[in-house]
Amino acid sequence: MGNGGEESECGWCRDRWGISWQITPRVLIEAFNAGGAEAGRAFAAMMTMGKIDVAAIEAARRG
Repeated sequence: MGNGGEESECGWCRDRWGISWQITPRVLIEAFNAGGAEAGRAFAAMMTMGKIDVAAIEAARRG
């Protein structure tokens, strides 16, 4: 990341002041709100990512 930040797992990043943020795309929130197997698949897919891959989350939602 520019300006002294760093990336981490599952969409997390830390800015140059040491504050952590999670980048959460709408598709991920929608998958979690759906619950059940769909949320489980989306969560499992997210756990393998550094940067969140929206296409992979959408594929996981569909099964």
